[in-house]
Amino acid sequence: MLDKKQHYLQIALNSTLTEAQNIISQLPLDKRIIIEAGTPLIKNYGVKGIRNIRTWWEQRVFGYNTLPESNSYSPLVKFLMSSVAKKDSAAKNKEAVFAPYIVADLKCMDRGAREVEIAKQGGASAVTALGQAPIETLDAFVQKCEAYNLDSMIDMMNVEFPLSVLRKLKKLPEVVILHRGVDEETDNLEKEIPFHEIQRIKSNYDIMIAVAGGDDFQEVQRAIFNDADIVVVWKSFYNGTVETAELAKKFLDNIR
Repeated sequence: MLDKKQHYLQIALNSTLTEAQNIISQLPLDKRIIIEAGTPLIKNYGVKGIRNIRTWWEQRVFGYNTLPESNSYSPLVKFLMSSVAKKDSAAKNKEAVFAPYIVADLKCMDRGAREVEIAKQGGASAVTALGQAPIETLDAFVQKCEAYNLDSMIDMMNVEFPLSVLRKLKKLPEVVILHRGVDEETDNLEKEIPFHEIQRIKSNYDIMIAVAGGDDFQEVQRAIFNDADIVVVWKSFYNGTVETAELAKKFLDNIR
C-alpha cells in the first residue's frame, strides 16, 4: 500500500504490450515508481495486459524470470520451481526492498464491484473509478476494493466540485485523482489542471491526491509544490527509447 509520507511518480503505459515491456525493462528500481496499466492498453489486451505489466515489473524489482508457458509442467512443479527461483533471485538482489505497485486504470462508471474483481484477477494493487459515476457505484467500488485489499482511486476528471462527490460517499477512497484530460489539453488551451482543489480537499480530508494531465517537468514541480502526493505522466513513456531511464530519473528528481 502507499505511504502518505512519500511522493510518487505514476507512469501510465498506454501503448502496446511490447512497448510496455521495453519501457519497464529500462526503469530505475525506485520505490517511488508506480506503474499504471492505462485505459487504452487494458481495452486492447484486457486482464492479460494488467497481468503482464505486473509480471514484468516484478521481474525488474526482484530480478527473476518467470517460467515459460508450458503444459508440460504440473501446477505443483510450476509452483515449486517458481518459489525456488524467486528466493534465489531475492537473495542476490539486495536492492529490491519495495513491493511492485500496479494501478489498473479501468475508469469504472458502473458495476463497481465487478470491475474491481477484474483488476484483482490481473494482479493490480489499485484500481480507478470515475467521480462522475453514480454514488451507488462508487460506494460499491470502494467497498469491494477494501474487501480485496486494493487501493481505491476516484478520478475527478470533468467533475467541477470533487468535494461534493466525496461528501456523499459512505467511505472515502485512498486516492483522489485531479485530472485534465488529454483531449481537453489539446483542444482547450485555457483548461488548467485544478491544482487549487488539492488544498480544498486536504483541508477537509486526510487523503492522498494524484495529479494527471501534465507531462513536463514544470507541471510536475507545480503539482508537488501544491502538495500533490502522486504525479501521473504518460507522454514521455508512450514509446521506449534509449532515454527512458534518464527521463524517469529526471522526473523522480523533481518530486523529492
